[in-house]
Amino acid sequence: MKDLPQVISAYMSRTTGIREHCARCLRTERWDGSVVLMIVDAAFTSIGLNYFTAVVPKVMKFKEELVDCGKVKDLESLRNLPEEKAKSIWRNKRSWQAAKSIASYLYELGEMEGLDERRAFRFWAANSQLEGWREDPIGKISGVGITTFQYLRMMGGVDTAMPDKIVRKVVKQILYEAELDMPTEREIDLVRTIERLSELSGYGPIEICWMTWLIQPEGKMIRMSKYRNLLDKI
Repeated sequence: MKDLPQVISAYMSRTTGIREHCARCLRTERWDGSVVLMIVDAAFTSIGLNYFTAVVPKVMKFKEELVDCGKVKDLESLRNLPEEKAKSIWRNKRSWQAAKSIASYLYELGEMEGLDERRAFRFWAANSQLEGWREDPIGKISGVGITTFQYLRMMGGVDTAMPDKIVRKVVKQILYEAELDMPTEREIDLVRTIERLSELSGYGPIEICWMTWLIQPEGKMIRMSKYRNLLDKI
């Protein structure tokens, strides 16, 4: 059997600054700490378009047109955002329904617990569970699948991973190179396998997850090289 930490380290060596980016994510500080933008990010990401070329530019447009001017300044205003203003930026109705429903739940949670938006988000994440995720108040929201659920948990401070197809592909390759047999087909099994790889390698599940996306080729470069400066802004 090849040394697993060496196998994963070889992949991680192709990334730079990923540890700090993931640390900011776990501190709920992505998008300058805006919970509104983190929710919008997750809702846009949920339909499976390219993150850096489709999702990020639209989240930035939302920020410039609605957040920076104060029209959407908090979770309450996001949940009450008129559909016509939302559709001018992002046309997918399902994404907006998910974003507004997540915002509504976290706003009400904050009101009930006496917490500001960031603390309400982190309170939810800390008390959420992967097993039984469909019964979670956010897991029940239409448009929130297990991948979006996990993405929100990560931004809420939980060191875990998203079980999407890119993550699965890279993890399966790592297991092949390390000559290890661990389950990856079921989403929950994939997340648990990543957590086990984390224990064996010393890299956090969130770091392994982000690495799988950032080493993907886009044109003649990998995403890490192409979007390195963008990571600091999101």
